[in-house]
Amino acid sequence: MIFSIFYSGLFTGTRIRNIHEKWSGKVVGDFFASAGPIVQTLIGTLFTWGLTALGAAAVFVRKDPSKKMLDVMLGFAAGVMIAASYWSLLAPAIEMSAEMGMWPWFPPAVGFLLGGVFLRIVDRILPHLHLGQLREEAEGIETTWKRTTLLVMAITLHNIPEGMAVGVAFGAVASGIPSASLAGAMALVLGIGIQNFPEGMAVSLPLRRDGVSPMRSFWYGQLSGIVEPISGVIGAVAVVMARPILPYALAFAAGAMIFVVVEEVIPESQQGGYGDQATMGVILGFIVMMILDVALG
Repeated sequence: MIFSIFYSGLFTGTRIRNIHEKWSGKVVGDFFASAGPIVQTLIGTLFTWGLTALGAAAVFVRKDPSKKMLDVMLGFAAGVMIAASYWSLLAPAIEMSAEMGMWPWFPPAVGFLLGGVFLRIVDRILPHLHLGQLREEAEGIETTWKRTTLLVMAITLHNIPEGMAVGVAFGAVASGIPSASLAGAMALVLGIGIQNFPEGMAVSLPLRRDGVSPMRSFWYGQLSGIVEPISGVIGAVAVVMARPILPYALAFAAGAMIFVVVEEVIPESQQGGYGDQATMGVILGFIVMMILDVALG
């Protein structure tokens, strides 16, 4: 008798908990699906920013990071960005161009080129400093900014096309493009979030090693991701307001991301003396992002 009452109560409690979990998940899912592209982009980029902050928080655990670990994680980030550039941006741009009655290759080619040129201009103007470089080796216009600020600006440069890519992806879904899907946009958010984790570490840990306090190192590390919500919302607004530019915008984000990978992320991953391991990190990152996009998109 007591056992049956206990079993019945346990079963009922479990069932109620399962119903609550399903209902809660459904409510959250319905809210996100019904939200406009601006809100979706904001939520998505806040998530990626949060993972940047989580990576930066590693500074509270250790002061002297392994160069091998940093190289591999930067390589992994590069692999994710390369895969996202094709699977989440260029491939949909090609499909959308065909659906809109344009030459399938023209908008992706033009957008890709413009994205690379845009980042090249920003790279020439924005003062920044790559990991492992001296203050005197800073790029961009002359400035009196401190080395820590210049390091943050370098990672911030990485995050501009990433935020833009998220905004354009959600904008494509809202525009009703058949080849765009909410699951694909969410896969892109997840992939960028994963590769933001090592980027946060790549800023905060070297700062801590240089004698900066843990809290300040964390602050600078997470600050590098603040540009993602801004550039993401700008990208979403642009494609929603002007649907014909969508394939150009997707390819633009891809070109900007590839510029960042080739100009900064891969060279930085080769500086610590673990080039082969970093290269395998690139391969692994590419595979992870490809699986995410194909499985979820």
